Amino acid sequence: MIKNNLLALTLVLILSACSSSERPILKGVDGSELPPAFASFPDIPFPEPSYIDMDETRTLGSGNNWNGSLVFSTPYSSNRIYDFYVSEMPKLNWSEVAIVRAKISHMTYLRDRRAVQILIERLDDDESLVTITAIPNDTGVRLKQ
Repeated sequence: MIKNNLLALTLVLILSACSSSERPILKGVDGSELPPAFASFPDIPFPEPSYIDMDETRTLGSGNNWNGSLVFSTPYSSNRIYDFYVSEMPKLNWSEVAIVRAKISHMTYLRDRRAVQILIERLDDDESLVTITAIPNDTGVRLKQ
């Protein structure tokens, strides 16, 4: 009986050692860590923390070929989020087409055969709602990188 209990305890310890409570670290194209909910969108930077709104998000595809609208909130002012995207989008080879800082800020970027529009809305002093819409760009318009 002691032998069976010892065997059972040994198996439990071995199995628990094999399973890790840590989640795998997901990396974006620039090597930064991605929150798990945003892993399908590695070509877009996301401030940490960000909280995806699954009811409002409508996307197809993943990786560098997703299309649709991704909606998330983040506990930062709209000015900080605006500055974040002005700084981070060029690091992922997105070229700025137009940006407007306003009550609802609008930002448009091109990369390869895709266009992205970012809308940043102030919810309160320390929270913003961000909508990122990605579409194919087959207009022939290309910007120098």
